[in-house]
This record gives sequence, structure tokens and C-alpha cells, in this order.
Amino acid sequence: MGNYGDRKARKVALVEVLKALRHHPAIAWAERQNTGAAQVGGRFVRFGWRGCSDVIGMLKDGRLLAVEVKAPSGKLRAEQAELLSLVRRFGGVAFMARSCRDVLDELNRHG
Repeated sequence: MGNYGDRKARKVALVEVLKALRHHPAIAWAERQNTGAAQVGGRFVRFGWRGCSDVIGMLKDGRLLAVEVKAPSGKLRAEQAELLSLVRRFGGVAFMARSCRDVLDELNRHG
């Protein structure tokens, strides 16, 4: 699959993952965290931070939620893996998802 196909597959996965998170009974809230950079009015502006997960949220029990969404062929970058590990180390729920099935599997595992 080419670069365009990967972007399209990731966008479809992101919509599916957000829908699954927002309708799951354990989730208090979940929002898309836009990241990247752009030129705005002649200035370079960064959105988010390197490694920031695609979705940030909270479970109803107060734990932080971080979800990195990938296309079927996508791989975690080192800084993305580091953030997921950090969130888990301090009691949050963090994982990579390619579909709503991944969301359900992970949330069922974390009770």
C-alpha cells in the first residue's frame, strides 16, 4: 500500500478507534490530540509534542488514557513507544490500536 493508502487507512482507523472509545462504558472522555507543525503567518508553529499520542483521554476511574492509532502497516516511533510506556508505568492505560477490536481487547484487559 502506498503512502496515500496508508494515510487513508490510518484516518479510517482513527475514526473507528475514537468511536469505540467514546462509546465504551469505562471511558470518561477521549479526544483527538492534533500534533505536527505548520507555517502560520510566517511563523513555524508546533502542535502537541513529539511522541504525543493520537488520542488522549481518561477512564471513569481517573486513569489517564493514551492511544496511538496506526494503519495496518504502521509502526510506533521510539518517542511514541516511550510515551505509552511512561503512561503505563504510572498507572495509566496506554496502547496502540489499529481498529475498534484493539480498543475493546485492551480496555477489557485493563478492567
